[in-house]
Amino acid sequence: MLQHRVLQNTIRAITLSPIFAIGIMNQGALAQNFDTRSIINVSATGETSVPPDLAYLSLAVMREAATAREALTANNAAMTEVLAAMKAFGIEDRDLQTSGFSINPVYVYPNADQPQTPPKITGYQVNNALGVRVRDLTKLGEVLDQSVTLGVNSGGGVTFGNDKPEMAIQEARIEAMKEAVDKAKVLVEAAGAKLGKIVAINESSNAPQPIAMMARMEMADAAAPKSVPMAAGESSYIVNVNVSFEIVQWINGCQSGLALALILRTLAVSTPAYPCSRKFA
Repeated sequence: MLQHRVLQNTIRAITLSPIFAIGIMNQGALAQNFDTRSIINVSATGETSVPPDLAYLSLAVMREAATAREALTANNAAMTEVLAAMKAFGIEDRDLQTSGFSINPVYVYPNADQPQTPPKITGYQVNNALGVRVRDLTKLGEVLDQSVTLGVNSGGGVTFGNDKPEMAIQEARIEAMKEAVDKAKVLVEAAGAKLGKIVAINESSNAPQPIAMMARMEMADAAAPKSVPMAAGESSYIVNVNVSFEIVQWINGCQSGLALALILRTLAVSTPAYPCSRKFA
């Protein structure tokens, strides 16, 4: 009984003492330099698939002639017709962008039995590439077909996407975080501990990946004689998260009691055995 009274008086004295406050501050500084917390790191992935509402086309015109001037003139004429056709389909100026332009000489290289003969220029090649954003997917097949008719003879890449993917990305983000929390909780509780607060979150996302569907797109004009068959599929938005959690092994009261007992022992104060239950709060 006397020992408990001495302990209480000692606790009251040191909690009111500036020296004790300085000691606590020093311990806080040490905690900042040396992180002694038990941490678990988990990774998780969230994915959301939605139908695309636009397509990106890469169309290029390549013309070759004996002179650069002739090749450029022929290329200009073809690309002018292609641009006019895109606008006729209702594609706005903001959805048309030149993505590449080049003029290159065409060489003929000597045969192997004439190694000293330099290559000879036989003509020039002009390439003009156009990026097209098609917002009405029902016209996509016709746009491709008409562009080839008017002179597009290179490129042809098609990718699908969404004008405003923020909602799909948000859903994937929420799914990833839920999976991370569930995974961490299962692991920690299986180890006989309890999941604590979140320490850090890192996120990365991937560009949408087109997923082909079996159904073909319905064209606006079923009687159109020519149209390229296209399948829009779905666009998948993927978010990856890495989350760090604290691992709680004892209830807060037990942790506080052990910490106080350690302080008193450091100050050479005799303390009774401090009871501690390993149950969680």
